[in-house]
Amino acid sequence: MPEDARARQRTGTGVGLLLALVLGAVLITALPDGDGRDAGDCTPRTVGSWSADDRLTAEFARYGDDATRGDDWTGGDGTHSVRLPDGRLLWLFSDTYLGQVYGPPNPFGEPHAWRDTTAPLVRNSAVLMRHGRLETTLPAPLFPDPGPNQWRWPVAARVEPRSPGSDEQVLRVLLWVRTSGQYPWIYGVPTATEVATLSLPDLRVESITKVLDEQRVKDPSRRVLFGTTLVEDGEWTYVFGGDDGRAASRSASSAYVARVPEGGLAERGAWEYWDGSAWTTGARPRPVLGDGRRTGVGSAFSVVRLDGTYVLFTMAAGTKGLAAVTSYWACSPTGPWHGPEKDFTPPLPSGQVAAYNPQAHLELSGGGRLVLSYDVNWLETAAASAQLNRNVSLYRPRFVTLRLIPAR
Repeated sequence: MPEDARARQRTGTGVGLLLALVLGAVLITALPDGDGRDAGDCTPRTVGSWSADDRLTAEFARYGDDATRGDDWTGGDGTHSVRLPDGRLLWLFSDTYLGQVYGPPNPFGEPHAWRDTTAPLVRNSAVLMRHGRLETTLPAPLFPDPGPNQWRWPVAARVEPRSPGSDEQVLRVLLWVRTSGQYPWIYGVPTATEVATLSLPDLRVESITKVLDEQRVKDPSRRVLFGTTLVEDGEWTYVFGGDDGRAASRSASSAYVARVPEGGLAERGAWEYWDGSAWTTGARPRPVLGDGRRTGVGSAFSVVRLDGTYVLFTMAAGTKGLAAVTSYWACSPTGPWHGPEKDFTPPLPSGQVAAYNPQAHLELSGGGRLVLSYDVNWLETAAASAQLNRNVSLYRPRFVTLRLIPAR
């Protein structure tokens, strides 16, 4: 494989997820006015106000710049979080830089902290936080590669009974498996959805179960990976996922949903997929949002449930999707989904950068506030790795706090 191809693949989810989001965003256009607010038994919701959460953003900068250890997290994306029973907060990341961070100026004389170009990059990592302070990075990668030229990206996670009705709790982590591919699949071909079971409280990986194998779907753009977000509602866990649209820019990504009874995430036979009219275990899932022309989502999005209303956050339409976040709402995880609603543009560092992967963190939310993270990366693929090492602050999560209000 040529060196430039290897360099492109090395940026992994950083640029790969970003490219998928951009391709989808450019092709989505807003629904026309009067999209039918048949709210049913829920209240339409939209973002009423937002503000930058500088405290959380600064905490990741502090931890990433700490030079006391060389095997700690210094930057990553694919940001997800889950509260553990003992109160700790576990942060999960996809492609992650470890290694040493050096104070400014960098070798180019710029006022940025930096890392050497030989710094290790692993496909996934996990960092523990206690009382709002990041403490330690678990041995990385936490989830080993499933095979040659394949890797695992962790996405959403939840604590649940080891099996339905069990008193013992375990941590389940959804994993996306991707396989190296040629252009346009430089960020990996979608391959499978897996579920890892981790013991508590020591977070030892006990097993990894493949719950959906997509290799039999010949067209990679039609393969669906689940786990970008989870929503708990009564006895069910709703697991949202998406396809990659057309990597060659034909269409936007679509959202899909599955459901699993509490305690059943790691049981392949317990998964039911929405086929457009019913929950089933035997049919292909059908999109709940996205028509490939007017509506859709980025490859990574987030869904929350507020007083019976489901709210989905994704990157906005058109070129705004490089920086702006928008939302949809529905009374049911299967829709119909309405929107997109009014978008907002969170702070971005200077340079050729883009935002992606908006994720809600209910563990840090409350009192009418919703904490949302977003990832940042260099937009030009070929220069991404060099720029992320030249200025380590780029490739780290940033946070905003939102207030949702009834939509008019």
